[in-house]
Amino acid sequence: MTATGPQANDPLVRFSGVRKTYDGETLIVKNLNLDIRRGEFLTLLGPSGSGKTTTLMMLAGFEVPTEGEIELDGRSIRSVPPHQRGIGMVFQNYALFPHMTIEENVAFPLMVRGLSRAERSAKAREALAMVKLESLWRRRPAQLSGGQQQRVALARALVFEPQLVLMDEPLGALDKQLREHMQMEIKHIHQSLGVTVVYVTHDQTEALTMSDRIAVFNDGVIQQLDTPQGLYEVPQNRFVASFIGENNTLTGTVEEVLENGFCRVQLSDGHYVTAAAVNIAGAGAATTLSMRPEKVHIEGYGPDHVNRLMGTVKETIYHGDHVRIRLAVAGNPDFVVKMRFRPNRPQPEVGERVAVAFAAEDCHALDAPAESEAE
Repeated sequence: MTATGPQANDPLVRFSGVRKTYDGETLIVKNLNLDIRRGEFLTLLGPSGSGKTTTLMMLAGFEVPTEGEIELDGRSIRSVPPHQRGIGMVFQNYALFPHMTIEENVAFPLMVRGLSRAERSAKAREALAMVKLESLWRRRPAQLSGGQQQRVALARALVFEPQLVLMDEPLGALDKQLREHMQMEIKHIHQSLGVTVVYVTHDQTEALTMSDRIAVFNDGVIQQLDTPQGLYEVPQNRFVASFIGENNTLTGTVEEVLENGFCRVQLSDGHYVTAAAVNIAGAGAATTLSMRPEKVHIEGYGPDHVNRLMGTVKETIYHGDHVRIRLAVAGNPDFVVKMRFRPNRPQPEVGERVAVAFAAEDCHALDAPAESEAE
């Protein structure tokens, strides 16, 4: 017997060949194909203008795709208006009704759906308890802090038990400490409810903290879709390497592609480096080498490695648990090494010539640098 309806392992949301333009010329989203799994926390991450928010707005129904199809639970939602999609929404500006109490705000989606007053009140109280605001149900939004208002907006998005919740920069207006606290609150609520969350942010630290998977957008295209660890440890191109976390780059030319998944690269200053061949065009092609500051050691302060380059110390900054050392290395004046701080160990001094060392597997050969970077 053949199953006809959506299965548990089918995606909850599917974008197929979706494009979006506002002026008929410039594509804001270019040929998007994306499956969103049931129950996952997926973050759309990228700089301003990358297409992430437009993608979210098309899923919500506030924007219409120029081309392509969006399916929710196996059915096209192109002709379904936003209020009939059954999707919870949380915005940066909260969008609470100032004349309503907190309970009335949270219960509003239930009133629209025709539930009785008693049912609305009971469900609203449950949702407020979930965000730890049940004692404030009589107050109005103006009597709450920004963080409390954001919790109310979250409760309102969850109160009707949607299978999908969309969040558009929901923590952008909060201070750093409260923002970090709310990241964990949202993550824990997601884990306890099992609801599917699609979250938009330009903050890569926030994305790494909260997500099961991250879709990194740039110029209307997903550059890489991966787990937080996958994005950080094995970026697939220059953009992802530079956008996710701190990153050192060196430019060069692939001299030889080795059989073991590595390649030998001649740097712009003539020195040679062995690197993991992640995204290269082949021997003779220009490449960008990428490595994380914590993967690089100053010789004598860490293990020996196959790659060794000389550099001049430009600056040292104390960060408590580590020292951030900026050097000029192989044409890069801002090459950074993060070295664990030990009170009794001398630090390299400004102006000192030192050797930096790193393993081949921690150095990724990626696509060629842009012309401005290669100059």
